[in-house]
Formats: sequence, C-alpha cells, structure tokens
Amino acid sequence: MFEVKEFEDDKKYIHDFLSLPKKLYSKDEMMQNIEEERKILENRHILSKYFRIKKFLVYQGKEVVARCIVTFYDQDDISYIGFFECIDDLKCAKSLFDYVFEFVKKQGYKTLIGPVDASFWIKYRLKVNLFDKKPYTGEPYNKDYYLKLFQENGFDEKIKYVSNIFDVIPKDYVDETMKKRYQMFVERDYKIISPSKKDFLKCVNEIYDLIIELYKDFPVFKYIEREDFVELFSYYKAILNFDMVKLAYYDNKAVGFFLSVPNYHNRLYGKLNILDKLKILKDKKTLKSYVLLYMGVKREHVGLGKAIAYTILENAKKNEYCTIGALIKSGKTNEMYLKDKIENKYEYILLEKKL
Repeated sequence: MFEVKEFEDDKKYIHDFLSLPKKLYSKDEMMQNIEEERKILENRHILSKYFRIKKFLVYQGKEVVARCIVTFYDQDDISYIGFFECIDDLKCAKSLFDYVFEFVKKQGYKTLIGPVDASFWIKYRLKVNLFDKKPYTGEPYNKDYYLKLFQENGFDEKIKYVSNIFDVIPKDYVDETMKKRYQMFVERDYKIISPSKKDFLKCVNEIYDLIIELYKDFPVFKYIEREDFVELFSYYKAILNFDMVKLAYYDNKAVGFFLSVPNYHNRLYGKLNILDKLKILKDKKTLKSYVLLYMGVKREHVGLGKAIAYTILENAKKNEYCTIGALIKSGKTNEMYLKDKIENKYEYILLEKKL
C-alpha cells in the first residue's frame, strides 16, 4: 500500500519532497523555507559540509504522502531524523519509520533523535500544544497529530521545552528582583546597550563567540565556523529592531546578549517579492509583538541574565509589546522570568528512539 523511496539528486523526487507541506498546511500555518530545503537536498547549503544526509519519500500509488531526512555527523554515534512530514495515517508513518530504523541500524547507529532538521542551526523540536494559534517567527511548527505518529513508532520524550506567552506588561509593573539586579551590575561598571545597525557585523561576531561557548552543551548542538555563523545570521540585519537587541560588556568585552525579533509570524518564509520585502520593512517599525529568541551570559557573570532581561522588559513596557520567551529548555532559570505575568505556554519536545 505504501512504497518507501530512497533518493539522491533526482529532480522529480526533490520536487515531491518540497511539495508535500503544501498539501498538509494552510497558508497561515506554512513555515516551510523551500529554498533552504532545496539547498539541503542538493548538498548546497552552507552547513552541508558538516553532515551527511539520506533522503526518504513515501508514496501511495503516485501520490507522495510522507518524507524525512536522516542526518549523520562524523565522530557522533547518534543519528538524527528531521524534515518529517506525513499524512494522518499510522500505517503510512510506520512504513517510513520502519524503513528508516533498518537503514540507520545497518549504518551502525543505535540511537535516532528528532525532529532535527539536519542541524541545531536550522530547526529542531516537536510542537505539542496550542495549535489554534498562528505560528510565531522562529517556531518549530508541525501538525498536531505528529506526536502520535512518533510515539506509536517507539519514540520517547527526551527533553521538554517551553515558550512563555506574555501579554502587554503594564507600565507601572516592577519586577523588583530584575530591577535590583540591573542596578547592581550597572554600579559594577557593566554596560548593557542596544547595538546600532552599522555595528551589526561586530555584534554578530560577538554573539558568535558567546553562543559557541555557552551553547556547546545544549542537546544536538554542533560547532560551526565563524564565517558560516555570520552568513547564517546575516539576514537578521534586515528584520531586527535593534532596540530589542542587547549586548552586555564588562571591561570592554561582550559577556552577555539578548536577541529579540519582531513577530512576523510566517511572513519571512517562502519566496519574497519586492512588495513582501517592503511590507516586512514597514512591519519592523510597527509590529507590537516580539519573540525573545536567543540569550546567553558567560558563566562567571552569574545573575547578569536578569539584568539584561530587565532592559528588554522596560523597552517592551514602554512600547506596549506583547512577547514570547521562546524555546527555553524546561527547568532553566529563565523559564521562570516574570512568572506571575505568563499568560500561557507553548510546549515542545525532543524525542529519542533506541534501535
């Protein structure tokens, strides 16, 4: 009933792989970056040099009904499954997973983790709740029945993540702990600033140094070279409101950062024409919702995270922004920032299958 195909560079199969999400998602749900996927399929992505991939499709007759990519890294005994899409059919999913499990075992791997779309730097995690809300910028988005498909095929939850949803914070609200923390670090001659657009390249290089050190123990993290990071993050220059980006300095060295992006929902995805780009430039100045996407503080500067977050909070209050504290590993300290103002939580998981 279902036929699984491994494929390499065949244009028909690449077309079918890229076309499946359009059959599953509405326009408002679509988070697919087709050109990025195409580059990965054709081994032309800037990160392709770091990994090897194997591509799979499932057909029911002539119709494509499921897909995935399995990724391997040298010197890593774990394999990763990502770019998973499937119709709501357990038998269809089972045909794909069973085939992938056998393939991975033959390669000598005993663990399969996912969803990981080839790289930590591209996308990972499975969304498991609040499917009535539009996807936010940077969200790992999938169909609500995917959890069932993974669980029925032997995947277990490995790690949980949350994104905290905040409404507009009243201007008279004060988080005394954050405020005191901010004042303490300012008195110690720390500088917490928003970089200017002209300093974007310097800012990205400083964030690279911090992320590579601070994120190295994160699940599925993989090291990449500086020039690749700079290229990956170059598109942020056009979409950032720099007032919602913060860098913390001590002795003129960057020791912490906080990167927020306007919540464009899914408008950054797909092929953008000139009108789309002009609308994004307008939205950057007018949007009242922000995604608090990345943050980090050097370990020897304990407590600085709350001080930086305080400056973001004050700017959000001043401008009446709604915010989403995005993709926090459950149990981390920043999960509880402004806990009395959390309206709701998106939830995500990373799954594992022992083979």
